[in-house]
Amino acid sequence: MARPTGDDASRHGLLTARPGLPRKEPLGPGLNALPGPGGDHVLLVPDSSPDTPLPLIVFLHGSGAQPARSLHFLEAEAQRLGFLLLLPKSLHYTWDVILGGFGPDVASLDAVLAEIFDLFPVDPERVALSGFSDGASYALTLGMRNGELFRRILAYSPGFTVPGPGSGRPAVFVSHGTDDPVLPIDRCSRVIVPGLLREGYEVDYREFRGGHEVPADQVAASLTFLGEPTA
Repeated sequence: MARPTGDDASRHGLLTARPGLPRKEPLGPGLNALPGPGGDHVLLVPDSSPDTPLPLIVFLHGSGAQPARSLHFLEAEAQRLGFLLLLPKSLHYTWDVILGGFGPDVASLDAVLAEIFDLFPVDPERVALSGFSDGASYALTLGMRNGELFRRILAYSPGFTVPGPGSGRPAVFVSHGTDDPVLPIDRCSRVIVPGLLREGYEVDYREFRGGHEVPADQVAASLTFLGEPTA
């Protein structure tokens, strides 16, 4: 069966953008606004970029959040490790599939990823989809459907996954606070992770003493696959 394209791909939760040879001049270091249908996406370009292709981490915000409010979770590590950090904006207060089905947010993310791949050389082996809370649930759901693009999924305090066909076998990192009052660990990650393991995914699962949050040490642990920057 042929892979869906265009609007049909978006309705199936499939992304078509892929890293390739950039055709445009790259954006400068710092924060850059990239327009989207729900508001501006935010792209952080690290201050020092190597000549080799860059890693890209996509971070999906939680319910009701704005990209700029999520920047602090990964900003320091993006600068330290030298990766592009994309913070997309959902069309509504949370992500499309949580509101009923894939569609506009998949299309919006696909468009902004295509733009980034036109601007920067991106290492296809180091593209990861991450998120917090609703964003973590969406990252797991969308990332497993697009395992050829996202080689890793980083889910900080997810609530659930939406069942559906997967592709590829991305490695998965999950962290969750044992005292989370918003998405209790017993009905969330302690259910999600065993399911992922049964399906054959490689999972690095970490529980920590705390609530609905993303501790800095969990972020650092999730990014070890990037290695340390060279002097």
